[in-house]
Amino acid sequence: MSSSNSSLNATNPLSGEDTTQYTQELLSNCLDGLPTFEDSHTNIWTSATTSSSEPAIRYIQPPNPGWKFGETVESTELGRKWMAGAKLEDNWERFDTDQEDNRKIYALMISGIQPRPIAFVSSVSATGEENLAPFSFFQALSPSPPLIMISALNAPRVKDTSANIQATKEFTVNIISLPWIVQANAASIDAPAHVSEWELAGLTKEPSTHVRAPRVKESAFSIECTLFDKYDIVHPDTGLVNSTITFGLIKCIHVRKDVLNARGVPDPAKLQSVSRMGDVSYGITTQAFRLPRPSWAADCKAIEKALQERRMQDDPQGERH
Repeated sequence: MSSSNSSLNATNPLSGEDTTQYTQELLSNCLDGLPTFEDSHTNIWTSATTSSSEPAIRYIQPPNPGWKFGETVESTELGRKWMAGAKLEDNWERFDTDQEDNRKIYALMISGIQPRPIAFVSSVSATGEENLAPFSFFQALSPSPPLIMISALNAPRVKDTSANIQATKEFTVNIISLPWIVQANAASIDAPAHVSEWELAGLTKEPSTHVRAPRVKESAFSIECTLFDKYDIVHPDTGLVNSTITFGLIKCIHVRKDVLNARGVPDPAKLQSVSRMGDVSYGITTQAFRLPRPSWAADCKAIEKALQERRMQDDPQGERH
């Protein structure tokens, strides 16, 4: 690690400066002893910003390409190593949610359910105050009608985003890309109402087409939404409404042309979207592999033959019932 340390110290942008708590935590928990992002990802995003044919995401073969229908996970060395841990009785820990502190369950969920997409939501209050905030409890729900959902905690108070959407019935969701993740993360700060997240994060407002809330110009994929419905999640034991799910009806999608592939949809190598991991960790995709979707209509005979051969291997005497 010595070379990484020396590289870091030589390029540390915070050295010799007065630091905030944010930069102090960045130094001690996120930078110390690690190679710089630029050093560890040299040329990784080349095709996203130049005309080079070199892929920004390196495609590799999927694991176990020789797999046949019916073969177990343990049919490969990789699978056998993985299942070794699953078979150890003392290697499992159980968390009953009604007996655990809510903070523990929250930590388990955000660390175990990953990676997660991030909704960077722009909204406007009934009185015209603009808000910008990231949410990682977010997902696409339906293509027809086109719906997305965002879940927001109501503790210690109802989020400004939720209150704004309920009041004005509209918002935008902006997908975060790698070049501006630091700015997006800054918008998660618990700033007082008079402080603008837009100004604090240094991001640019772009007028929307169908809704009052602006979209983020830095985002290469933005969607304008109106409120389709909401669902208050009532705790079954306490009766408290701890979270609210907002369902957004997509009215318009804005996509930068330079992130599209030949089929006219976003290329993951060019969109460079960032995902949410556990604690304060984020993730990027630098390697990918492709797997075709199985088709029963095309391969049913071969599949049935493979399953029959597998049954014979497991029960050569034909004693299965």
